[in-house]
Amino acid sequence: MSEYVSVEIEKALARVTLNRPEVHNAFNQDMIAQLHEAFIKLAVNDDVHIIVLSGAGKSFSAGADMNWMKAAARYSEEENFQDALALANMLKSLYELPQLTIAAVHGAAMGGGMGLVACCDLVIAAADTKFALSEVKLGLIPATISPYVMRAIGKRQARRYFQTGEFIPAADALNIGLIHEIAADAAAVAQLVEDKIALALRNGPQAMRAAKALVDDISGAGVIADTELHDTAIRIAKIRSGEEAQEGLSAFLEKRKPSWQQS
Repeated sequence: MSEYVSVEIEKALARVTLNRPEVHNAFNQDMIAQLHEAFIKLAVNDDVHIIVLSGAGKSFSAGADMNWMKAAARYSEEENFQDALALANMLKSLYELPQLTIAAVHGAAMGGGMGLVACCDLVIAAADTKFALSEVKLGLIPATISPYVMRAIGKRQARRYFQTGEFIPAADALNIGLIHEIAADAAAVAQLVEDKIALALRNGPQAMRAAKALVDDISGAGVIADTELHDTAIRIAKIRSGEEAQEGLSAFLEKRKPSWQQS
């Protein structure tokens, strides 16, 4: 057990749990680093064939910790770049895991939390789960998660949700391809995940890895180039250090409307 991420391995199964329930598993730099370390280690563990990603408490993940983001807004553009690159590398390490990855989602999956969902191979969500790419409400953009979200939902849907920041109910998330199945509640999600684990454990583990690689190779969507990571990190670093983002984050933390809202 690390401070913010729990990793439990039993035979062929690894369970990775986001463990900041008091803030709805919002990211900070420590959680990002611990997730990255966990995924890097799991990638080379040949005994693990299935990885389940979930969140402790009431939500899967509320996205970025606002106090961390507020502090980051005062960083230089280079410091913001390095900070964003750490998140980008963590997401890449999840997306490129050779094993079957299953996301068990409930409560909320916002911003970076939605990015984690998009990185996983199989996603099961509770019926009342709310998804959102709400960065624009804060004067930000969903840059580092964009390669994975766009691979999941496509350009057409991304253009809508990247700009509106609206909530995406689970039923709509299913329709646009973000998630694969809906269960009644968190308990039902957990049971359905166990059913999928049992199903997958019947399969040849090397064949599953080869099948995952096949999809990526044939579709051309498996490789995330370093230039793509750097571009997204540069974009968020530039906008996060700007006046609009600082105003948006300040307004959120002060529970007021940002200056660009006229009414």
